[in-house]
Amino acid sequence: MRILIAEDDMASRKFLSKFLSKFGEVEAAENGMEVVDLFAKRMKEGVLFDLVCLDIMMPKVDGYKALTVIRDIERKNGISADKRTKVIITSALNETESPIDENGKEHDAYITKPIDMDKFQKIMKKLELIE
Repeated sequence: MRILIAEDDMASRKFLSKFLSKFGEVEAAENGMEVVDLFAKRMKEGVLFDLVCLDIMMPKVDGYKALTVIRDIERKNGISADKRTKVIITSALNETESPIDENGKEHDAYITKPIDMDKFQKIMKKLELIE
């Protein structure tokens, strides 16, 4: 499994990287612009990510805008909705505080920080990323 983590907090980025590295190959970005650039670069190389863990509040480009661009990149490259990258939003905001529109949502799951790793693993199982 190929995993991309977008997290501006270094401690959180390292923690998630260490946890997720047991499931596959992990790359990390520290801001929204970097995650979009890395996603686009890998797509051009023919490399698809299975999972993107996307923080919402990041510098340069926030997680909402980054997710919109990621989905646009997938559509432009002919990736169908059923084959697209799974996206787990990670945020310090609880779901009721989040401005994510549930009708047109582009993410697959939402988890609040501090991240409960058991809950995170259950989400990954539900998304059929792990057994």
